[in-house]
Amino acid sequence: MAPSELAGIAAQLYALPFDDFIPGRTAAAKELLAGQSVTTELRSRAAEVRALPKPSVSAWAVNMLAWHRPETLGELAGLGLAMRQAQDALDAPRLRSLAGERRRVLADTVGAARKVAEQQGRKISGAIASEVEETLRAATADEGAAAAVRSGRLLRALSANGVDAAELTGAIAVPEAPPAAPAAAGTAGTVPARGRTAKSGDSEDSGGSSKNGDSSNNAGAAEEAGPAQGQPRLRAVRQERLAPSPSAWQRAEAALQQAADAAKSSAAEEQRTASERDDAVAEAAALTEEAARLKEDLARAEDGLRRARKRLDSATAAAQQAARAADKDRRREDLARERVLRLGNTPGR
Repeated sequence: MAPSELAGIAAQLYALPFDDFIPGRTAAAKELLAGQSVTTELRSRAAEVRALPKPSVSAWAVNMLAWHRPETLGELAGLGLAMRQAQDALDAPRLRSLAGERRRVLADTVGAARKVAEQQGRKISGAIASEVEETLRAATADEGAAAAVRSGRLLRALSANGVDAAELTGAIAVPEAPPAAPAAAGTAGTVPARGRTAKSGDSEDSGGSSKNGDSSNNAGAAEEAGPAQGQPRLRAVRQERLAPSPSAWQRAEAALQQAADAAKSSAAEEQRTASERDDAVAEAAALTEEAARLKEDLARAEDGLRRARKRLDSATAAAQQAARAADKDRRREDLARERVLRLGNTPGR
C-alpha cells in the first residue's frame, strides 16, 4: 500500500476516541476487502491496516490536540523555534525569558489536552498529564519531536533535553508520510520564516538571468523559495540559520536551564498531587469512620430485629394457643346452652 493511502487511513483512525481505535481499525481492514475479489495485494493492504499500533493514552491525548486544537500546537511550535534560535545564538537572557513563557504555554496546552480528551470520552490522570507535558516540552526542544506531535499519528510519549535529539523510533505511525493532521497547516503561519518567499516577478527575473548565464541568481532564488513541499517547516527554517554551532558546554548550560524548568514544573506537579493525596486520605479516613458507625448501627438493628422476631414468634404461639382455648370454650358454651334448652322443653322438669 502506498504510504499516502495508509497515512490517510491512519489519519482517520488516530483521530478517533481512544476506545474506538480497535473497532475502527478492524472495520477499515474489512472495508478494504469488501465488495470485490480478495487478492494477495488486498490481503497485504488489509494486514498493513491491522498492523497500525494503538497509541498510548498520553499519545492519544496529544493527537486529540493535533486534530481538535491545532492552534495550541501552533503557539507551542513558534515558541519552540524561538527557544532553539536563542539557544543557537547563545542568548541567555532571551532563553530565560522564553523558558518562563514556555511554563505558561505548557500549562495552558496540558489543560487544553485534558479538556479535549474529556470531550472525546476519556479523562486523563495526573500521571498521563505529566507524560503529555513531557511530550509537549520535547516538541519545543527538538524539531523532529515537534513534527511528530503535529502529525496526529503519535504512538507514545516523547522526551528531549535540548542537547540530544528525541528518540522517534516507533513513535509515529506511518513515519514516512508527511504530517496529516490539521495542525500541520495550522502552524505554518505561526512559525516565522527567515528570508522572503520568491514572488512571480522574482521567478521571471531568475529565469532571465539564467539565460544570461548568471547562475548565482538562480541559486539565490532557490534558497529563498522556502522549504520543499512535504518538508516540515521547522526543519527548513532550522537549516537556514547562520549562527555557529554552540560548544558542548554551552549546549549543556542551556540543557541545565531547561532541566531546571522541568524540575520546577515537576515540583509543582508533585505538590499538587501530594495535596490531592492528602485530601483523598482525609476523605478515606472520614468514610472509614462513617462505615464503622454504620456497621455498628447495622449490628444494633440486626440484634433488635432478632429480638423482635423472637417476640413475634412467642406472641404468635401464644395467640394461636389462646385462639384454640377460646374455640374450645365456645364449643363448651354451645353444648351447655343446648342442654339447658333441651331440659327446659322437657315436661315435668
